Amino acid sequence: MSIISLPASRSEDPSAADLAEIEQEWPLIAAELDLLDAEIAYITAGPAASVLDRRRVRRAERRVLAVSRELATDEVIVDGAA
Repeated sequence: MSIISLPASRSEDPSAADLAEIEQEWPLIAAELDLLDAEIAYITAGPAASVLDRRRVRRAERRVLAVSRELATDEVIVDGAA
C-alpha cells in the first residue's frame, strides 16, 4: 500500500513535445556526462593525476561550451524565424 496519493488521470509518460525537447538537447546532455566522467577520473586520480587527465577535463569543458553555444544559436534562429 502506497502512502503517496497520485491522481489516476496523471500520465507519467513524457509527451511527444517532451521527447522532442530531450532529443534536441541530447548532444548537450552527452557532453555534460563526458565532462562529469573526466572530472571524476581527475579527482579520483588525486596526486597521481597526469597532464593528460587535466587535458581531458579541459577538452570536455570546451565541448560543453561549444554544444551550448550551438544550441543557443539554434534557439535564436528558431525564435527569430517565428
